[in-house]
Amino acid sequence: MADIATFERGIHPRYHKELASGKPITQASLPQRIVVPVSQHIGAPAKPEVNIGDEVKKGQVIGSATGFVSSPIHSSISGKVIAIADFPTSAGKMVQSIVIEGDGKDEAVEFKENPDYMSLSSDEIRNIIKDAGIVGMGGAAFPTNVKLSPPKEKPVDTVIINGAECEPYLTADHRLMVERSKEVIEGLKIIMKSLGVKEGHIGIEENKPDAIEAMRFAVSGGSNIKVWPLEIKYPQGAEKMLIKAIKDREVPCKGLPMDVGVVVQNVGTAVAVYEAVRFGKPLIERVVTVTGKGVNEPKNMMVRIGTLMSEVIEQCGGLVEGAVKVISGGPMMGFAQWTLDVPVVKGTSGILVLTEDEYVASDDYSACIRCGSCIDVCPMGLNPSILSIYAEKGFFEDAKENGLFDCFECGSCAFVCPAKRPMVQFIRLAKSQVKP
Repeated sequence: MADIATFERGIHPRYHKELASGKPITQASLPQRIVVPVSQHIGAPAKPEVNIGDEVKKGQVIGSATGFVSSPIHSSISGKVIAIADFPTSAGKMVQSIVIEGDGKDEAVEFKENPDYMSLSSDEIRNIIKDAGIVGMGGAAFPTNVKLSPPKEKPVDTVIINGAECEPYLTADHRLMVERSKEVIEGLKIIMKSLGVKEGHIGIEENKPDAIEAMRFAVSGGSNIKVWPLEIKYPQGAEKMLIKAIKDREVPCKGLPMDVGVVVQNVGTAVAVYEAVRFGKPLIERVVTVTGKGVNEPKNMMVRIGTLMSEVIEQCGGLVEGAVKVISGGPMMGFAQWTLDVPVVKGTSGILVLTEDEYVASDDYSACIRCGSCIDVCPMGLNPSILSIYAEKGFFEDAKENGLFDCFECGSCAFVCPAKRPMVQFIRLAKSQVKP
């Protein structure tokens, strides 16, 4: 395999990483009020464990997991519960949320440390990760303890840390790898220990040479962990693309990485795993990239879960005149916002503010012209055009038979479409109408 690993097809958008890639992680101000949705993860929502009027501390469980695929939630500040009601989230849904008014003291519950953490058993590690409420922090937010519990008939031999961060603008993982490389590696080692795996890999796109250097230095002397430079190409950081690039294994149709013996975890997740297992710290804050030409001071900030996006943007100097769109996440797979009074959650990797010259106007789309551009770039080898046409006409079962659920909604098809067809939105519509 070539030194620069990659996958077939894909696209080359402008990346705009320079806006925030050189900005060290700074600590956001302590929020006066937080809004914590009970559903910040794939799976069953957490069950509120507090009542209005209760006093809580930082790190206290305020919502418990309600099933195997579920995750608890914790308060990220100390204060009083003032409301439990439905509030908007960045995904555009109304979700039951716990609102806490801070007391300014930032008092925390006692965290249980494990200095000799590598002597813990696999079950002990998974239980700590579960209790800490850790989920995939790359955006999907799948409960990490579930990912680390593959069935016996699907043995895992490889763990890959996803440091590609292929979404344009976003640099949170980049800064973590540069500034906290040792913690990323220790998180990887803990994940490998929990799975009984001896082989670890870290994939990083070539546009982050300082991160590649930092991670190689952090693993020096460890022969079972390898750092891979990856071609600068979107969506290089998608799980299936990463596995193909690094291990040359193809996840089967409707399959999962564990079907080919691999578990993939995000850089931020690895750091959270280390903090939970070593220091007993639950997932109560994360690094968020606030970027785009529409914000006065692009930054990478450590933000408490539940902080409103409006507050985070204010700490970056506010919006510039001419800002036209705010996106939670990146421009390819993120969600445009209709209000900034939505909270940062576990899966919030970035807040992107676009100006008129960056914003792709939502002109009316036209009929497919059969150019085949979407087929040429689809990393899954699908025919996005026919999927979108089936969805547009209401033939959802036909879309399903043509690989609907193999699409992971990367947006490459819509990016290259000369007819400006909203293919990803059509595909999401179809997915909502049929079962996998």
